[in-house]
Amino acid sequence: MISHDQKGGGKIGYQLPPARAIAIAQAQKERLAYIDFRICFLGTIGRNDLVTRFGIKGAAATRDMALYRELAPTNLRYDTKAKIYERSELFMPLYNASSNQVLAALAYGFGDDFVGTSRPLISCEIPTQLNRPPLSMLSVLTRAIHQGKAVKIDYRSHSSGKTTREIVPFALVDNGLRWHIRSYDRKQSKFSDFVITRISNPMIIDSIIEDHETRESDIQWNRILELVLVPHPNLRHPKTAEVDYAMKNGVLNINLRAAVAGYVLRRWNVDCSENHSLKGPEYHLWLQNRPALYGVENLVIAPGYEEAGSK
Repeated sequence: MISHDQKGGGKIGYQLPPARAIAIAQAQKERLAYIDFRICFLGTIGRNDLVTRFGIKGAAATRDMALYRELAPTNLRYDTKAKIYERSELFMPLYNASSNQVLAALAYGFGDDFVGTSRPLISCEIPTQLNRPPLSMLSVLTRAIHQGKAVKIDYRSHSSGKTTREIVPFALVDNGLRWHIRSYDRKQSKFSDFVITRISNPMIIDSIIEDHETRESDIQWNRILELVLVPHPNLRHPKTAEVDYAMKNGVLNINLRAAVAGYVLRRWNVDCSENHSLKGPEYHLWLQNRPALYGVENLVIAPGYEEAGSK
């Protein structure tokens, strides 16, 4: 987890093989990507799937299938009885996508459009989201980020209650439980994370943005940590953790922003104590290079770090 501007998300990325690149309209590229996606993850596709998904005529769907077969002749075989195409044993995907993109498409539906009711492509249970920011309020913050503007907000915190502030936002941050907005806080004269659902009455203001208020001046945001995670020494079967986290030689190396380190370590219950002293079935990982966290500001939520630092 670095940030959403650095990891895959949203629409499946489509890229034709260089040797077969031809002039294709964007709308048809999206339909070709849909064909490829369904064949890869659902195993079948028919002409009516394209007609229903994209609202095109049957003849256009036939042309799309013909073009896909031209681009990837070994990917499909045709079932004459069912009148659908099936995945062949020689299938090789044409598009590039991260696992996050694919899982989101399976869970919420494929594509970017907001018309109609989206539905999962297979049975999928998604964790309940307890806090959802109102879109009318969220749109003010995202416009400010995109346009490089400051925002006046009312904000509630557990320590200060309700206050009025001016912030200069520059990024959205998902910590796994709730969404934050990374901003320069003019009231506190420092960069902070603001929980979006605690913001009310946001208003974009005309104000000069000083150099020290921009993302380039946020040291915690721009500092990239290299963390080394290993199976927790208390595990009876450490190989399970190695497989679970796709470790190489028993080690998982991750790079992430210092600004989000505490969130990631807490979300994955990484034992950050110096001598892997935390007990419990939830601790599958131990941070092997704890000194890498030196100078990180949000470690109060990192499991075991405060305990180790107080010794």
